Amino acid sequence: MIGIAALVVGIVLGLVFHPSVPDVIQPYLPIAVVAALDAVFGGLRAYLERIFDSKVFVISFVFNVLVAAIIVFVGDQLGVGTQLSTAIIVVLGIRIFGNAAALRRRLFGA
Repeated sequence: MIGIAALVVGIVLGLVFHPSVPDVIQPYLPIAVVAALDAVFGGLRAYLERIFDSKVFVISFVFNVLVAAIIVFVGDQLGVGTQLSTAIIVVLGIRIFGNAAALRRRLFGA
């Protein structure tokens, strides 16, 4: 319940204050969002399988975002940032859809 309330408060604050993202961070934001979604879907799957551990979830969440950002940063320094960003999105997308399929099987038995 606290998580849902925090989500609603965050959305309302975002709509009221219209925060802007600095230009330096903009290339990393989509990657961070997808990495965070991967951790969230993995956490939901673990919760439904009754193996959820909040410590593992938080570490996974932070680690996914940091590793993805570091890979994109290194790619930008090497001049191949776009290609590495695409690779990260594909890998994390595959993981998200795998977790979504497991959630579907668990919830609907299909």
